[in-house]
Amino acid sequence: MTSANGLPKIAIEEAYEHPDVVRSHLSQDDASLRKLAESLGQTPEYYRKAQELLPDFDKRLEVMDAAGIEHQIISLTSPGIQGVVDPAEATAEARRQNDFLAKEVSQHPDRFSGFAAVALQEPDKAVAELRRAVRDLGFKGVLVNGYTNEGDSAHGRYLDDPVYYPFWEALSELDVPLYLHPRPPLSAVSSLYDGHNEMVGAVWGFATETASHAVRLLLSGHFDRFPASKLILGHMGEGLPGMLWRVQTEYDMTTLRKIKKSLAEYFADNIWITTSGYFSDQALHNVLLTVGADHILFSVDYPYMEPSRDATSADAVKWIERTAISELDRRKIAHGNARALFGLG
Repeated sequence: MTSANGLPKIAIEEAYEHPDVVRSHLSQDDASLRKLAESLGQTPEYYRKAQELLPDFDKRLEVMDAAGIEHQIISLTSPGIQGVVDPAEATAEARRQNDFLAKEVSQHPDRFSGFAAVALQEPDKAVAELRRAVRDLGFKGVLVNGYTNEGDSAHGRYLDDPVYYPFWEALSELDVPLYLHPRPPLSAVSSLYDGHNEMVGAVWGFATETASHAVRLLLSGHFDRFPASKLILGHMGEGLPGMLWRVQTEYDMTTLRKIKKSLAEYFADNIWITTSGYFSDQALHNVLLTVGADHILFSVDYPYMEPSRDATSADAVKWIERTAISELDRRKIAHGNARALFGLG
């Protein structure tokens, strides 16, 4: 499926949720639903509409057809498995979600692919599930929703932790990327937003939390330790491309451990950036100047953009077709880079 101008689009940050989970969320009374929505900085009306779209794969295809999107790589919405506190429950839920998504993908393999969900609460079992999802289910990589809760919802473990080294080794061996997706910050940080719930989610907190997580990986020497690892950041790199020069300059003046290459080199070698939920000429041009077109991937952030007034799937397609970039870069971003990174036909 292509749009009117014939340019194929592959979108790779496109969320779903299991119907059972959505029914549980929407069955709450109005007061509870409002409280849940407001905890994410959302209106109840927006929250309900997005929730209703998450498990509806028929509607998803209708939207893709109408907008002119050829293919989606679909992933479990935030906080997903990372928010499940009990390790055994998390492992079981990851398998259930992956089996569900694989079944949906199998109905339309020309239109859908999947990212695996993994329970990093049990790292060894996460490795086994990753291998199953990639080798047996045909998934294109893994999406991790930020830090992984351990013990309770107030504590989390980040991806630079040595306990995850075997997981990163498996990703490198399988030659698939990890998409680092946002979730709200831990409670120790979220006090910054007291009285400003509108800042917790996509307005501000998602980007700062995810950018900080990525900087942890960069400055920990992760990409020196795992030089073949591939990391994807959404939302135009969560603001990092615009901050890269200052982060590098200030880091160079510290006495802390050093990394082998510049931050810009790691972006060139190991990090891809998507346009998810961020259809801005200025932001795209900044990313192009920072990392180049070969590491930028078109995305929408379905279904979370659909309730908006002027940032829907159709708007995303119109934007990438018209933004002032070269036609070569446009083809790379719209579909070419995704075909190369994920082995899509």
